[in-house]
Amino acid sequence: MGQATSASEKDKSCGPPNYCARTDQRIEPYPKTPPVLGPAGSIIADPSFGSRIVRITDAKSDPQGRKRSLMTPSSAEQNSWNVDSTKFYIVTAGGQYMLYRFDPSTLKVHQDQVLPVPWQGEPDFSYTRPNVIYGVRRNNPAIQEYDTSNGKAARINLASDCLKLNASDFGHSVSVSADDDRWSTMLGPAQDENPLIYVYDRKLGCRWYNTLTGTVGGQWGPKGAVSVPDRCTLHNAKMSKSGEFIWLACGAHITRSGWLVWEVATANVLACAARCSGHHALGYSHVVGPSGEKHPLDLLVRNLNRLRSSTQLVPDLQPTISARYWYDSHLSWNYANPQDTTPVCLSTYGGSNPNTPGAPLDTIAPWENEILCVETDGKSSNIWRFAHTYSTANNGFWSTPRGNVSQDGRFFMFTSDWQDQLGYSSENKQYRTDVFVVELH
Repeated sequence: MGQATSASEKDKSCGPPNYCARTDQRIEPYPKTPPVLGPAGSIIADPSFGSRIVRITDAKSDPQGRKRSLMTPSSAEQNSWNVDSTKFYIVTAGGQYMLYRFDPSTLKVHQDQVLPVPWQGEPDFSYTRPNVIYGVRRNNPAIQEYDTSNGKAARINLASDCLKLNASDFGHSVSVSADDDRWSTMLGPAQDENPLIYVYDRKLGCRWYNTLTGTVGGQWGPKGAVSVPDRCTLHNAKMSKSGEFIWLACGAHITRSGWLVWEVATANVLACAARCSGHHALGYSHVVGPSGEKHPLDLLVRNLNRLRSSTQLVPDLQPTISARYWYDSHLSWNYANPQDTTPVCLSTYGGSNPNTPGAPLDTIAPWENEILCVETDGKSSNIWRFAHTYSTANNGFWSTPRGNVSQDGRFFMFTSDWQDQLGYSSENKQYRTDVFVVELH
């Protein structure tokens, strides 16, 4: 008979991709009052799930001293953690990016600097260099890198060197491939009005796709009309970690579908024809997103060049009442491996939560108002449960607990108003939010 595994040995073996967190479907009500928080840097254990939660910011963390809300990026797809989980950035209510240093062993956190960069949208950390972060300059759009170790910024590519831009064409956020050799950004006047996805390859040069005219061009690859009749402006666009595909969410003027996939080296564009709801997250060659049917966690995995076939991650889900569609499908998959078999992570929330300070959040079903990771390797269909979010999601978009998983799958950073317990902002007349990190075990 083998020796029994001690609790300490089990703790050491728990972690990505083999989490030891709960996978049951028991309804987990919120406590009568939320856990009492200390200042920034303090740590609590979630009373229901046991995970350690670090408070990253408090009212004193505002770099302008105005006690404004602080939060995670608007997109869960942004790579807001560096490659070894020793740095991450948060966003201020004024649109600044605040860099933090983090010790993944002790969970100690230190505020570092406001990134001195003229970037539009949200940056991405490098997948290979721990001190490098990428962004796109708003005016006269340029893809840039910033070295956090020496404070030096460098230009990678100027979009106007490749194509003629209008004065109103700005840069909007950035995606980077896992080998740090390819970047993408949207170009245009505003979200939902942007007509261009722009790609720059370190060796090959630039390439672009105008989704409004349906044409591709640039310094390499075929030029001309794309393979589908769909025409639209862009709400969002992200590049796969392989750099081979761009996922495009249409904002307006769509002729057929909700989102598209462009195979960058070709003029091939695929349109999602059915079960295409919500936000999505990209791995290397796959995309994960909700079906929009029966249950918010009815997640589908599709190969990026075979959109018509899909695999259901969690079968046998029971239908939910449409009024309790409590999950906005902000998925984070920065931990994806080349086989796309590592878990995808998310937080859940909904508009039915009470907005009375300190009142328990509304939970009448499992997984509501929680932080979760979902198995993608096909061996099973586990949904790991790590913590409550403690966020009412009633203080505007930024109070929704969108989260970003670290590149090693060990941590999940999220926004919370902590059930309206973090103070009141006279500037926006809403309860404040702060940033928290939960340890995924």
